[in-house]
Amino acid sequence: MVCHMKTTLVIDDHIMKRLKVEAARQGRTISELVEAALRRLLESARETHPAKLPPLPSCKLGGALVDIADREALYQAMEGR
Repeated sequence: MVCHMKTTLVIDDHIMKRLKVEAARQGRTISELVEAALRRLLESARETHPAKLPPLPSCKLGGALVDIADREALYQAMEGR
């Protein structure tokens, strides 16, 4: 199943004129050209900067103050008793 999202873009008039000319020259729609350009941009960004995320920070906060398996102790800690 192919799903398309309709959206609005604000494009400089000069670029839009060039885009219309290029679409007519290639016999394609403006949407097809914009989508193809965005795909190329996103693919090159992925190749240039692979999705390698930095490690999450960690810290020592000490031991648990309450045994969460002990429901009564947990309620007491939550209620400040």
